[in-house]
Amino acid sequence: MIKLSKIRKVYKMGEELEVLKGVDLEIKEGEFVAIMGPSGSGKSTLMHIIGFLDRPTSGKYEILQRDVTNLSDSELAYLRSRVIGFVFQQFNLLSKLTALDNVCLPQIYLDKINPERGKQLLEKVGLGNRMNHRPNQLSGGQQQRVAIARALINDPLVVLADEPTGNLASDQSKEIMDIFTKLNDEGKTVIIVTHEPDIAAFAKRVIKIRDGNIYEDIINRKSEFKNNVAKIELKKSKFNIQEFIENTKTSFKSIISNKVRSFLTMLGIIIGVASLIAMLAVGYGAQKSIQASLSSLGSNLLMVFPARVRSGGVSGQRGDVSRLRIEYAETLKQKLPYIKNYDVNVNGRVQAVYKDQNTNTSVIGTTPNYATMRNAVPYYGRFFTKSEDNSLRRVCVLGQTVVNDIFGDEDPIGKEIKINRKNFTVIGILPQKGASGMNDQDDVIIVPVNTAMKILLGRDYVNQIWVEVESADYIDRAMEDIVKVMRDVMNTPSYKDDPVSVFNPSDIKDMLNQTTQTFSLLLGIIAGISLIVGGIGIMNIMLVSVVERTKEIGLRKAIGATKRAVLWQFLIEAVIVSVAGGIIGIIFGSATSMVLGKVTKWSIYIPPVAIIMSFSFSVIVGVVFGFWPAKKASDLEPIEALRYE
Repeated sequence: MIKLSKIRKVYKMGEELEVLKGVDLEIKEGEFVAIMGPSGSGKSTLMHIIGFLDRPTSGKYEILQRDVTNLSDSELAYLRSRVIGFVFQQFNLLSKLTALDNVCLPQIYLDKINPERGKQLLEKVGLGNRMNHRPNQLSGGQQQRVAIARALINDPLVVLADEPTGNLASDQSKEIMDIFTKLNDEGKTVIIVTHEPDIAAFAKRVIKIRDGNIYEDIINRKSEFKNNVAKIELKKSKFNIQEFIENTKTSFKSIISNKVRSFLTMLGIIIGVASLIAMLAVGYGAQKSIQASLSSLGSNLLMVFPARVRSGGVSGQRGDVSRLRIEYAETLKQKLPYIKNYDVNVNGRVQAVYKDQNTNTSVIGTTPNYATMRNAVPYYGRFFTKSEDNSLRRVCVLGQTVVNDIFGDEDPIGKEIKINRKNFTVIGILPQKGASGMNDQDDVIIVPVNTAMKILLGRDYVNQIWVEVESADYIDRAMEDIVKVMRDVMNTPSYKDDPVSVFNPSDIKDMLNQTTQTFSLLLGIIAGISLIVGGIGIMNIMLVSVVERTKEIGLRKAIGATKRAVLWQFLIEAVIVSVAGGIIGIIFGSATSMVLGKVTKWSIYIPPVAIIMSFSFSVIVGVVFGFWPAKKASDLEPIEALRYE
């Protein structure tokens, strides 16, 4: 069944230490073999090579007529899970698992877990009433029985036991050896390592080793060999859903069992994601606010306003400010056919009074075109007409802030208010446009332009002329043509500066958008640095976890776990930590953004892309920074991990 030819094992520890010196050994199916020798003789190393926990430096190892000397990690894992059942001197039970869970652990790396099989084995070794006890609730003998049941769970062909009674009392030792004897009687091939003659006496064959060589091979009792050993069909251990589920469960248990450390690990991710959410919320909110403010002006609009004229064209010399007249707007429309509409504005500050309520607000005198050009069609009531403008009617349309300040819940339509001590009738309420910083677009009263100029403000000129072109394609052309027409209309000599300036609101929109995007990017980079710092924290804690759980890694590999399985186990844990931190960070960041908006009165908007991006980034951080510790864990050799102190 097992054939070793010229097996050598050399350890390099500063200098070469040859532990096995060309061992030749054959073990047949159904044998009960004890390997004896003093400490340092190489008996445990020989056992580890037979159990695929260690690799020989040279020589040939055949099992079931198959050369397994140079198999891959996955193929060796398959043999550990299907062919070999290993019983350790130190039991190597996982403290967080029950006896039944420990017994069923090797099944993870097969297709499915069968708890019933585990229960049957525990009953077989006399622990039917201890299935749900954890290792620290069991005696040494009971723990060793659990280890034996675990070794048998996958029905192996060979049971290996390394000093199985080394940590037990004499009465417990006999109970354990009786179990091995019974297993051998049932047809199992049993190989134990011991230095105690009374334990070796249970075996049918005793092999003695000293200084890395077998020097004696004694047959105590004849074994009945089956002589029907077939070739083994090697398979590579494949990923299965049960393995993934178990790895996920194990990761959650590890995180929950170290709550404070896990939270501190998550803290960097939480702060990074929360910062990213908050910063993006502020940035996107600013963009939305800018877009809303500028969209309230209308589309394809240009504003014409007076410029300071410097006589003689001498730079820096002060001159007079040009004045705009209402008729200039009509002239522009007549001379520039692509101008679709126009509006004129005159602005000022006024005191509005209704009964015992008053407010200081701004007034805009304008034409009826204002409603359509500036997206200001009243949602309640109406706008004034051209005839009301021409006849100097004292009518007004109120912004929502003014309504709230002087009317409260009272219906304002048809009511009389005083504007600078002059009576005006309220005929409409403007749609809400919101506030941007200190500028409240709803804190305004709209009146006919002629009424504003001649009755309220006493002016014969307007502050701005607004023109609407047919499409955005005409914007650049219009900005040049308007200045030329206004020079002619205002009789401005060639040696003087332009009498007007033309402003395109979309320019400031683009500028502000670019500024907020840059600002958001800067804040995002700062938040991203926090995430990277959090990722380093995850990597650090995962490295600590690998060190703490080195023996667990060795055990899992000894019972059939591949490098891939160990890699996934630790990687899943890192991802769970980062995902949990990301979710908490999203919640915390969203709440912080809302509070920030309430306190500062800033416009806050949390776009779905910010949440998706933050969550994705947290997952990527978990994968990237968790990979190295996971890879380090997966690369550990089983025997090196089991020997780790």
